[in-house]
Amino acid sequence: MAPPATTRWRAIVSMIVMLLLIIPSVAIYCDEDDCYDLLGVSQSATQSEIKKAYYKLSLKFHPDKNPDPESKKQFVKVANAYEILKDESTRGQYDYAIAHPEEVFYNAARYYHAYYGHKTDTRAVLVGLLLILSAFQYLNQWTRYHQAVDMVKKTPAYKNRLRALEFERSGGATNKKKGHKQLDKKVDEDLDKELELQITGAEKPSVWELLGVRLILLPYTIGKLLLWSSCWFWRYNIKQVTYSWEDASYLTQSSLRVPMKAWKNIDESTKEDLIRRCLWKKHNMENYQSEIRKESKRRR
Repeated sequence: MAPPATTRWRAIVSMIVMLLLIIPSVAIYCDEDDCYDLLGVSQSATQSEIKKAYYKLSLKFHPDKNPDPESKKQFVKVANAYEILKDESTRGQYDYAIAHPEEVFYNAARYYHAYYGHKTDTRAVLVGLLLILSAFQYLNQWTRYHQAVDMVKKTPAYKNRLRALEFERSGGATNKKKGHKQLDKKVDEDLDKELELQITGAEKPSVWELLGVRLILLPYTIGKLLLWSSCWFWRYNIKQVTYSWEDASYLTQSSLRVPMKAWKNIDESTKEDLIRRCLWKKHNMENYQSEIRKESKRRR
């Protein structure tokens, strides 16, 4: 009978840990050799002494000057040891690994972070990340929009509207060859344009709505908002003029907490009635809400 999956995973993890503990953490720097021994210097050697030792050994083991096949391998080891010890940061990490060989994971993490960590400019990384996020955002919006359009096209309501529009375009005459199976492509395209304005929650993707574009235009947006706020304060708080129709519409929409897209879909007569009520004033809003509650109870 095979052991449970949890037991097998625990055994694998235990084996990995045992292997890491067996291999000394300093081995990731100069393999099984000591970096100081490779250069023939002590651990307390100065940077000048390390540099001189390296130049001396590099001349000795350089493949162009030493035909011995083993000299090339030794030259690579000496160069690697010098790369580690010439930098104070990596040398400090190596000295710490020598002093604390039991901290296998910590020493390995410091080594790989130093040699394989991201050395790219942080600004470039942020710009790249922003571009990737914007691309995914656009792709997601595009997919949702076309999925919504495909779903609407499969509904009976869409097909009925398409037939009605074709009937209206043809002046009441029907094409027997086409029947109801193959409709005019031009009519289909015209109705698609109308659908673009009616599908809420899955709007057609726009470049201006992308996160990257919004961040680029953020200073302009903030400046525009400050200018609008200043003009509003001067016009209606200082001069105390009457609200324009557009501003009264904005105040009504904000007071009702209706999203802008939903507000645009309200018929004009209802909008005019709501705006004339001056719902941004507290007592008018209270009266309107009271009427809504009474109407709701009456319908029940």
